[in-house]
Amino acid sequence: MDLEDKINIVKNILKDRKVAIGFSGGADSTLMAYLSSKVAKDTLAITINNHLFPTGFIENTKRVTQSFGIKHEVIDIDFYEDSYFLSNDPRRCYTCRNLMYSKIKESATQKGFDFICDGNNISDLVIDRPGILVTYGKGFETPFIEAKLDSKEIHEYLNENDIPYSRSTTCLATRIPTNTKTTKDKIDRINNCEDYILSKTDCEIVKVRDFNSYCIVEVDRIDKIVEEDKFKLINNELKSQGFEKVTLNLSEIDDNEYISIEYAEDSFSYKLPFTINLEDTKKQIDDEILSIDEEKIELNNLIINENGLIKGNDYKTYEDALDAFMEILPKLRRNI
Repeated sequence: MDLEDKINIVKNILKDRKVAIGFSGGADSTLMAYLSSKVAKDTLAITINNHLFPTGFIENTKRVTQSFGIKHEVIDIDFYEDSYFLSNDPRRCYTCRNLMYSKIKESATQKGFDFICDGNNISDLVIDRPGILVTYGKGFETPFIEAKLDSKEIHEYLNENDIPYSRSTTCLATRIPTNTKTTKDKIDRINNCEDYILSKTDCEIVKVRDFNSYCIVEVDRIDKIVEEDKFKLINNELKSQGFEKVTLNLSEIDDNEYISIEYAEDSFSYKLPFTINLEDTKKQIDDEILSIDEEKIELNNLIINENGLIKGNDYKTYEDALDAFMEILPKLRRNI
């Protein structure tokens, strides 16, 4: 199935519906809003301002939705008032999405929008992002997952059609290690540092991970820092913000995520970066199960292991194996 075929699947899902979208202005939600603006009966983009997003986040969402000619609502939720969220335990991303999606669903339902969706794509399901459980739990639709669109394909379509989107929309609280309290001072410092690097380089994605006395800088273009000797300015500025040591992650940020499986002799395997809740997964595939025990679920051509290892057999081509893997991914329920 080519990219245009997948896009048409999404259009058919959205066509003539009253569509509400959890909207951040990033690649995924931007493409969803764009396609909805073309085929839906009505479109409402709902943005949560949790006071933890990068500079210009809200302004960008307003600009994009206005250019698409769709309705836009900004809901203010001050996460600094939520002591549990600020405790920053390993469930923080689940907690965050649960707070935001509850408000999005409440507002969309009150306004008569019966199709509520987000921009999750198929490649999100092989990354350690526990918030997907909220998407399922709140009953949000996921057209990109249904169409098996990955991040790389979404970026390709946006770029080919000159649809502008922001590459910097992730919550700044994700820069702070779990089990380390989130504070406004930390978030402000992170934001100031990221803004400075963006202003001094041609990087589009910058993340400054805060480890109290030192930080790790991650960017999408290391050459813009190293080859142009910007690292000296950045080092001095970030130290003036209170970091004793400034380090650079030599692995560039790549947001063109896609799924690639290990395939040989009609079989494939893929190790997910999280464990599988077999009991909850069983509820999604009950009629397909051949056998189940405390360590794995066996289907006709698949084995789902509790440790996150997925194995498949008797697939004549790589494409058949990849398609089967993508079919099972939305039915898996992970542990957090």
